[in-house]
Amino acid sequence: MSATADATLDRLMTRIAVGDRVAFRALYDAQAPRLYGLAMRLLRQPGAASDAVHDTFVEVWEKARQFDPRRGHAAAWLGTMLRYRAIDALRRTAREDIGAPVPEEIDPDPTPLERLQTSDEGRALYRCLDELDPRQRALVLSAYLDGCTHVDLSRRFAAPLGTVKSWIRRALQSLRGCLES
Repeated sequence: MSATADATLDRLMTRIAVGDRVAFRALYDAQAPRLYGLAMRLLRQPGAASDAVHDTFVEVWEKARQFDPRRGHAAAWLGTMLRYRAIDALRRTAREDIGAPVPEEIDPDPTPLERLQTSDEGRALYRCLDELDPRQRALVLSAYLDGCTHVDLSRRFAAPLGTVKSWIRRALQSLRGCLES
């Protein structure tokens, strides 16, 4: 995240600490997609991920006064809060699953992510991603893995929306060219 984006989020947190609902909405709009992407990677269930993001923002509203920008940036604070909410959800799920009947046979089929990682196409995709310049790779992964919108990416990379869209389009064209070669 850029220093400008970090400073903006830190200022929003300061305003939220005094009950500014407009700042809270701006923080939510800026960070919810990123946090949802993180929650999906941790929980792998859309409902649980949405709940974790919701619980995180409830906690933000309740504990905004505890945020200290001298100890770290707001994005890191939010990510940490979400991580703890996700861990809580995983623990609850584990406790609930203890009483569930154990299937007689574990599904031997690999998950879609495992298939991608072990397939020739998946290895080619990872190789092509590695060939992108760091900014292009970050944009593509943020947009398609983390679920960030182009507006979010525009803020994060401190670039006009049209520029971000062009960068992503060029990155996808580079990936396509690399994969077709």
